[in-house]
Amino acid sequence: MPGLQQAARRAACALFAICAATAAIAQSEQPPAAVTVETLQPQDVTLTSTLPGRVKASAAAEVRPQVAGIITERLFKEGSRVEAGDVLYTIDPTSYEAAVAQAEASVTQAESQLRAAEREAERVQELSDRNVASQQVLDEAISTRDSAAAALEVARAQLQSAEIELDRTEIRARLSGEIGLSQTSQGALVTASQAEPLAVIRQIDPILVDVTQSAADLLAWRRGQAEDTLTESQRDVTLTLADGSQFDQTGTLTAAEPHVDEQTGVVVLRMEFANPDQLLLPGMYVQVEMPTGTAPNAFLAPQEGVSRDRRGRPFALVVNDDNVVEQKMLTILQDRGSDWIVNDGLSAGDRVIVAGLQNVAPGDTVQPEEREEMASAEGTDGTEVASDATTD
Repeated sequence: MPGLQQAARRAACALFAICAATAAIAQSEQPPAAVTVETLQPQDVTLTSTLPGRVKASAAAEVRPQVAGIITERLFKEGSRVEAGDVLYTIDPTSYEAAVAQAEASVTQAESQLRAAEREAERVQELSDRNVASQQVLDEAISTRDSAAAALEVARAQLQSAEIELDRTEIRARLSGEIGLSQTSQGALVTASQAEPLAVIRQIDPILVDVTQSAADLLAWRRGQAEDTLTESQRDVTLTLADGSQFDQTGTLTAAEPHVDEQTGVVVLRMEFANPDQLLLPGMYVQVEMPTGTAPNAFLAPQEGVSRDRRGRPFALVVNDDNVVEQKMLTILQDRGSDWIVNDGLSAGDRVIVAGLQNVAPGDTVQPEEREEMASAEGTDGTEVASDATTD
């Protein structure tokens, strides 16, 4: 019985050795795993900061009456463009025309009184020169003449005031821009400088965007460190709209509020954008991509090629010149679209694995293929297939 057990053990060991040898042979005959790589080169990359903001009109004017009366007509189309000086509303001018007529009559009366006082003063002056009239009489005549001249000036000022009041019965636009909805209608009674505006005119081309930025991030700009590292084109800011689309116009930083909010620690920055299509409207929420500096000799690593270890540290698998996989730890500054901005850990010409990561590990030999070459090959195949389908 012991002999049979020993024979069984020897047979099992022999079978295990045969299986191991077969597996080793199969493994040695297995071709290297195919992976997709992207070759990276260093470049100067502009660093940006995403800031929330609100769109504001570059100028706004509330239309209010300066005289009281009944609205007789509205002369603009709501939502249209108006030019400075255009008549928007008319107020019943009857009482103001009467006031002008009364003021004109007062001017005529004052002119007549002044002429009479001047003639009287000349007569008394002649009599005084012949020692017929006393000095007191002469002084009284001169005083009457001067009073009449002052009364004429008062009458003329009252006429001018009445004409201004009459002119204000035509409510005009004081600003060129887009006018909103009318808050009153024909037949409504309005009063001078009332609280509620009749309408609001806004200039929306160009348009402003106010964003908030932390005071710490703004210090670099105030010191001139970040701005000096940016070229003229890199200082342009871009907008992302509420639906995630990119605004087709770039803007510029025009001003910064010289005050830090004590509760939030942020500063308000003002950007200006051209808005020829009037796509941006006041009150819209947007996000601004603002350049903050430049990272020299950085790499744009595809995000699908970057993983993280158990400690959360980023790394990439790179194929060396011998087609062997190596692991490299990375230092990431920030994201940019579908890439990571990496300033440490990669070298010029590194081939980062972007597809097939689940099949390889550091030390494995692989068969790399460039992503651009694969894309062009797939496009060529697709063209040929489409051509064949058309022929058939």
